[in-house]
Amino acid sequence: MKVRILGCSGGIGGRHLGTTAILVDDDILVDAGTGVTNLPLAELARIDHVFLTHSHLDHTGSLPLLIDSVADLRTEPVIVHAIPETLDIIGRHIFNWEIWPDFSAIPSEERPAMQYSPLTVGESVRLGARKITALPARHTVPAVGYQLDSGAGSLVFTGDTTVNPAFWPLVNQIANLRYLLIETAFPNREQRLAEMSRHLCPRLLAAELQNLSARVEVFVSHLKPSQIELTMAEIESDAGAHKPQMLYNNQVFEF
Repeated sequence: MKVRILGCSGGIGGRHLGTTAILVDDDILVDAGTGVTNLPLAELARIDHVFLTHSHLDHTGSLPLLIDSVADLRTEPVIVHAIPETLDIIGRHIFNWEIWPDFSAIPSEERPAMQYSPLTVGESVRLGARKITALPARHTVPAVGYQLDSGAGSLVFTGDTTVNPAFWPLVNQIANLRYLLIETAFPNREQRLAEMSRHLCPRLLAAELQNLSARVEVFVSHLKPSQIELTMAEIESDAGAHKPQMLYNNQVFEF
């Protein structure tokens, strides 16, 4: 399994900053933030499955444009996997004919350009030898993270989340876990805002990582563009025992 980071920022502000989008091999997306725009049309057309962590714009904003751009290049619909609450939100607020056409019904209901596929926390979707499992997350809207399992190894992405006791026992049971991608959106001086918006700051990240029993590489995503250096310095100070590294666009994991 080859995982390429197309976007991992908490905002925009240059070619090196794109919001969350992760390409798995050449046919799966995890989230569809602005990082998707880094792909040329031919690569976009090869995406068969999109797994959404939640409905917020920085994770879904490129999905409508992606579907529209590739609809006439494909013979099968793009399958959008998410928990029912997320599918309901994007159906009511994005693909509603007011913000964007409802591609789950066009060009026809019999042959749509997009198809919804609901999943539940703990459920796995098998695509060939690959297994993608929804993990619990705690955010301001219903949300999940994902385990990407090639059989030989696993990568876990928390999605947007805050302090989450239900997450760690499941992660610690993954025998082949190699990588953990975990969010930290705010520096410590904005801990109250982090808690209100159900994100992490370095102090909260350090406490959360105390629950991690596996020896894995930890990477931090969702940093606010104007506060990257401060937040990473605080992460090194507060959570340095786990040696978290900053996640970068175009970073590749193979396992």
